[in-house]
Amino acid sequence: MPSAVSLLSTYVEKANINPAPSDNGYRKALQDTSWADGLRGIAAVFVMFSHMTMAFARWIVIPSYGKNGPAHLMQRPVFRLVAQGAAWVAVFIILSGFVNSLKAVKLARAGRIEPALSNLATGSFRRSFRLVLPATAATILSWFITQTGAYDTAKKSNAYWLYTTSPNPSSSWGTAVEDLVHAIRTTWTYNPENPYDQPQWALLYLLQGSMFVFTALLVTINLAPRWRVLTIMLLYFWSWNWGIKLGDPMVGANVFTGIILAELNHSEYPLRFARFSPFFAPPLVACALVFMSFPSQFQDWVPWSNLLLRWYWRIAPQNAELMRFWPTLGAQILTFTVVMSPHLRRALSHRWLLWLGKISFPLYLLHGSFMRSLLAWLLFARAKLTEIEEEGHKYMRYPLPGAPTFLVVMPIFLLILFTATHFWATKVEPHFGTITKTAEDIMFVGGDKNPTLPVRKD
Repeated sequence: MPSAVSLLSTYVEKANINPAPSDNGYRKALQDTSWADGLRGIAAVFVMFSHMTMAFARWIVIPSYGKNGPAHLMQRPVFRLVAQGAAWVAVFIILSGFVNSLKAVKLARAGRIEPALSNLATGSFRRSFRLVLPATAATILSWFITQTGAYDTAKKSNAYWLYTTSPNPSSSWGTAVEDLVHAIRTTWTYNPENPYDQPQWALLYLLQGSMFVFTALLVTINLAPRWRVLTIMLLYFWSWNWGIKLGDPMVGANVFTGIILAELNHSEYPLRFARFSPFFAPPLVACALVFMSFPSQFQDWVPWSNLLLRWYWRIAPQNAELMRFWPTLGAQILTFTVVMSPHLRRALSHRWLLWLGKISFPLYLLHGSFMRSLLAWLLFARAKLTEIEEEGHKYMRYPLPGAPTFLVVMPIFLLILFTATHFWATKVEPHFGTITKTAEDIMFVGGDKNPTLPVRKD
């Protein structure tokens, strides 16, 4: 990605292509970063779709019906993105790096180093609270639902993702409290796991990524932009080596991509190439979406993924993770293309996409609990337990309903889910903001009226 920018910039300089007065419309579009909210909203929806796919259509996860066998339309590249949760989590992390570094990079480029450092410190502090508080509240909600037995229908269904992520109630309320504390703690420890809300496995890495942003920019904030970008690029490649030691080999690469994109956003390169956006954006987006479609298993079954598999063994860093290398690279190309294209920025800034972005985190936190309770009730309310054989074992489960039932139930479920997430975003999230602001007032310098240690007056 960085080399591509260098090649393009060299061409621009040789061709003497500079921003023209008629580019004011492009400049206005390129100053708007609300597209990040739109793309984040799309990513949240596709993460939810990936869990629905794992629950009701696991055949989409594999690329075909057998080696060199026929492939359904939904198993083909781009269409299979509904099953590619890892790719969309990568988009989340890239956008986290982008948004968390955006203002600090702008201040640093203006020579305002002290405000940039203050912004980094404040942003990292707020980020911790704004991740941990909603996640804890969502865990408590799911824990309570578990103890009431509301996940029992999902647990007895033949929907894979539902019955594998539905925990059993605790043996007593005393034990339940202990289980709740354990779940909250293990959400933020190495190899995170939350039995009450499985999607929260990614939150530790989002928090980790925000700390990467703080540390990387703290070290490089005094550098000139070109040297800061070069240093972040070195960290990007270096992170492929040490990232696996932190539990996830892709977090560093994605976060550092986000910082590079923030630098690119504040440069003149997007404006210089804005007029060429209709020509370079479509092929780059198509390439990115194909990479993001790379299956997590049986990659050698179809030619397109087998080709990527062979190239993986040639070019991938030693500690890269096969199932996530191409989806991660695709997510990076996609976000790079959006930053460079005013047309894509405008498209992703549509008011409905911005609304999705507003509810993206509540949707990420709540969709699992709603699927295991409300959706399971709607789908299996009238079903009868049936003996089902799986991997040589027999189980009594509710069979998956037919297509007509899904066509009726899904719109009802999505309407209720999006209403609930909108309520959470508008009525619950502000309370987390208030708690965060109160913590700032108490803990930041100037807010503590009675310091633990005496302060020197000289």
